[in-house]
Amino acid sequence: MGKIRGFMEYDRKVEETVAVEKRVKDYKEFTKEMSPEELGVQGARCMDCGIPFCHSGCPVGNLIPDFNHAVYKNDWKKALKILHGTNNFPEFTGRLCPAPCESACVLGITDPPVAIELIEKYIVERGFKEGWITPQPPKSRTGKTAAVVGSGPAGLAAAQQLNRAGHEVTVFERDNKVGGLLRYGIPDFKMEKHVIDRRVDVMKEEGITFKTGVHVGENYEAEKLKEFDAVVLCGGATKRRHLPIEGAEGGGVMQAMDFLKNNNEVVDGLKEQTEEYSAKGKNVIVIGGGDTGSDCVGTSNRHGAKSVTNFEIMPVPGEHRDKENPWPYWPFTLKTTSSHEEGVERNWSINTKEFIRDKEGNLKALKTVNIEWVKGKNGRPQLKEVEGSEKEWPCELVLLALGFTGPEKTLSEQLGLELDSRTNIKGDDGYQTNIPNIFTAGDMRRGQSLIVWAISEGREAAYHVDKYLMGKSMLPRKGEGDLPAA
Repeated sequence: MGKIRGFMEYDRKVEETVAVEKRVKDYKEFTKEMSPEELGVQGARCMDCGIPFCHSGCPVGNLIPDFNHAVYKNDWKKALKILHGTNNFPEFTGRLCPAPCESACVLGITDPPVAIELIEKYIVERGFKEGWITPQPPKSRTGKTAAVVGSGPAGLAAAQQLNRAGHEVTVFERDNKVGGLLRYGIPDFKMEKHVIDRRVDVMKEEGITFKTGVHVGENYEAEKLKEFDAVVLCGGATKRRHLPIEGAEGGGVMQAMDFLKNNNEVVDGLKEQTEEYSAKGKNVIVIGGGDTGSDCVGTSNRHGAKSVTNFEIMPVPGEHRDKENPWPYWPFTLKTTSSHEEGVERNWSINTKEFIRDKEGNLKALKTVNIEWVKGKNGRPQLKEVEGSEKEWPCELVLLALGFTGPEKTLSEQLGLELDSRTNIKGDDGYQTNIPNIFTAGDMRRGQSLIVWAISEGREAAYHVDKYLMGKSMLPRKGEGDLPAA
């Protein structure tokens, strides 16, 4: 695949970005476009490694060497067909996926890995630009109906696959626009929302019905789902983790997803910014060092925050893999995002102890203590406070980016669905719940995870739903995309 010895001749190259001082003035994506020739060179670095471990690293089973080779050969239309064979929405993953495929790239053992995510993004963007991505409605209908609850990546993938199988698909979304956390959790500077809209437009033309503002279990009776032959629950893991400290529920302390959703609605023109949700002129502290925390950092800087500080309770990761974390597994190493580059003070092994308020109850500071992780009596690590390390930090806004504990219980309680030990809706290996015609996929089934896993789950669930409805299914499984003729 690629060019023989191309990996020895060419260096890894990714997109350049707009300067920090310019890009923080708006919410637009800030990468600079690369030429087809530059991308062909990156495809040439794919090294014909014999066993492409990138396949095992990719949850949707993308046929990565095949589309890399097509790009190297300047056959972009073929590359698009290969990519779409396994991934319904490469425009989403090409922007938002942390690229576990690159962590598993064989070239990455000794050199920078192939720029797989970059190539993926440009393949699909070329497809939209050239008009190659058009509605593909099924040739016939089965007469079966399917409801998909939730329009995040899992729900969208399940819906498109079920529609391709010929079923009449209706997608229910509780918010006023389609996309789930893609729309309301991801800042526009990472993915502008017209990227969602153009794909949804294609899906509508393929025959999928979208009903927004419909909160199943609230303003739409869960019992009405029984009118459908099959149901796929893809509502996500949206129950936020809280900080069990007095004052955490008071003013100035906000869940990260509330902050991000509000900002996305402001950018979309759906509402005006308010003081409560604004970081302008404030000392902002973001508690939680993951992607959501990073998104809060980038958003706060665009608001014009006075300062942005990030706390993480875990120790600072190393810059390189250790012996307990070998290739090709996901590397638990220090990651610096574009938002971090825009300005933030990062602090590790730190724990919040107290919120400090003035006489009027307004947040003015918080108190922390440094910690170290020690081995407990049961052999599991536990935190130990470092004596004398208490510190007060001035702040007027705290954003809690602590992750999620599972799905909300509205649907499971109203439908009588069993939960697993982690409070996710229990689905077996066939994504089927304890009620035969109800299936579940995505974060609602597996817990908080990656966008690429959500797409994979949605596709797999669709296969099993189709098989349940028809006795068999021709929908592809993981890694079974159709390759075009050479």
